[in-house]
Amino acid sequence: MTALPIIDSTVNRPKRRLPKWLKRPLPQAGMAYTSDVISDLSLETVCESARCPNRSECWSRQTATFMIGGSVCTRPCGFCSVSKGKTTELEIDEPERVAEAAERLNLRYIVITSVTRDDLPDGGAEHWYETVLAVRERTGAEVEVLTPDFMGNKAAISRVIESQPDVFNHNTETVPRLYHQVRRNAEYQRTLDLLRQVKQEAPDIPTKSGLMLGLGETREELLDVCSDLRRAGCDMITLGQYLQPTVDHLPVDRYVPPEEFDEIGDECRKLGFRMVASGPFVRSSYHAGEMTDHLDRGTQPAMMNS
Repeated sequence: MTALPIIDSTVNRPKRRLPKWLKRPLPQAGMAYTSDVISDLSLETVCESARCPNRSECWSRQTATFMIGGSVCTRPCGFCSVSKGKTTELEIDEPERVAEAAERLNLRYIVITSVTRDDLPDGGAEHWYETVLAVRERTGAEVEVLTPDFMGNKAAISRVIESQPDVFNHNTETVPRLYHQVRRNAEYQRTLDLLRQVKQEAPDIPTKSGLMLGLGETREELLDVCSDLRRAGCDMITLGQYLQPTVDHLPVDRYVPPEEFDEIGDECRKLGFRMVASGPFVRSSYHAGEMTDHLDRGTQPAMMNS
């Protein structure tokens, strides 16, 4: 007997079942400590705000991706569950609180991201600068920044570069044809220009970008984007499955099987990326420290294709 689709009555459309490769047990040990640190210091994480499927695993390893600049984003991206609307003033002590969290969690590698703050003249770049310096001064940890595009403000991007992050990450998210749905108020060329600027101003800082698969892109479109990223000097790329966070967000067009992720990953390596992570559960900050550790060695850690 053919299984009937699950119907979500709130939108009156079929809700697809997850394929078997997107189901796995969720670890719990160690999560409470990470949660307590984040709660005690009143910090935001993209793990929670973006409903990341890897949160349990990462928090059980006492690591998290901190989200600065508040909990409200100024852009209504169709894929993202971070709150949208009226923003609040930046919290002056947030850089020190992020640094304290990194110290308490004993992090040697920390990924910091932020909401998009188009309401600020510099897009929050100075806040970024202060956060990176605070974390490094207090912990000595390596810092990967996962930034918004700062509306193409070159001075703002330069200010973040001046903090000397160990990796500069900015996600492309999808192919140009889908930007108006997926990355509203963003521009594909602006993303390429940002990555190119980082590489021009700081050639020794590895650059990184990520894309979601399963939004309706074609293989040809995807590889064209990867080629554009290499021409912009992008060193590292992550490719993962898009998962609809709520029924109010863009639906999944298709679930990409693991073997197809492997094939696309191989194509990216042929394009010259120094490090590639391609798999259903891969996200920009997933095992980011391990990815960077393997960068100079030129080896491919197995977990990056999980």
